[in-house]
Amino acid sequence: MTFPEIRSARDEEIPAIGHLISHSFFHLDANAYLVPPLEDRLTVMADFFTLLTEHAQKYGRVDAIDLPDGSGLVATAVWFDYTKEAPDPEAYDERLRSLAGDYHERFVALDQLFEKHHPHDAHWHLAFLAVHPDHQHHGLGGKLMSHTHAELDATGVPAYLEATNENNVRLYRRAGYVDMDPFEMLLPDGTPFFRMWRA
Repeated sequence: MTFPEIRSARDEEIPAIGHLISHSFFHLDANAYLVPPLEDRLTVMADFFTLLTEHAQKYGRVDAIDLPDGSGLVATAVWFDYTKEAPDPEAYDERLRSLAGDYHERFVALDQLFEKHHPHDAHWHLAFLAVHPDHQHHGLGGKLMSHTHAELDATGVPAYLEATNENNVRLYRRAGYVDMDPFEMLLPDGTPFFRMWRA
């Protein structure tokens, strides 16, 4: 199957990208911690990913790949630019409380964990790399990473990410990421993320 070339996401597509990420990440342990009930998870997480992707659209980049028939999006990479100052997402606390509802404290724990362990050196942060479950294992995630890595390599800018499981760790190692120290960081229930750096 041949997929279209990578392109920049359009502003009006950001909610669809949030939904794509939520659908792709639905069964991850971290998402199960954040929103345990299956009936709430897709919607709450889509709203959360949309909120952050809106911010990345302004202070980073959001890349997308379309389905071959043009009927929707199949993959996305959401990056934040930490080589320069940027404000927090507008009205973040209020919007997070509204979208998270009963699960708000879990999202606060996630934010605190990420903030505590985020590197201070200038870098780009790969926040989300998502491929629709029906179209995984076609190299789309690697293609999206290589697209931005080529630009970062040309300017000598490193990249950072938080992997969600051992399978993803192996994928990112193949893309040039190495384990950081500390490597694991744990949510309150023990669910790990894995810190990785690409020089």
